[in-house]
Amino acid sequence: MADFFTHFSCLLDVRTPENAARALDLYNRMMEENAADDPPSEAFLLSIQPEHGGTRLWIRDDTTGDPQAVIEFVLRCAEEFGLTGRWGFQWANTCSRPRVNAFGGGAHVLDLGRRKTVAWIATNGWLDRTLSTRPGKRGAP
Repeated sequence: MADFFTHFSCLLDVRTPENAARALDLYNRMMEENAADDPPSEAFLLSIQPEHGGTRLWIRDDTTGDPQAVIEFVLRCAEEFGLTGRWGFQWANTCSRPRVNAFGGGAHVLDLGRRKTVAWIATNGWLDRTLSTRPGKRGAP
């Protein structure tokens, strides 16, 4: 039997140490909401690490994580702390054993000020689309 994982590790700058502490409270509330879901998502881990500075949140998976939960949390932080500019992260989908279509990943970019997605990509969808397009299309042979 194979185990499937989603890995990521990224930083979010919330501008002040006070905001970072408040972000931990937001995270704890979000994890309480998540625990009530059936089933709960794998979510993510969050900490303030000295090597990243007192204003940056380290967002990462433990064994596996949920990129959508990261996006929702970052948008909550953007709203709460008035964050602006673009922010993004990438993830890798892996498997404990070789399996066809078990590996891939993606990336997501947000406009924090508008609280909207700028762009995103998932490599499995991209690969399927690229392989099925007519010759002469971008990315096609």
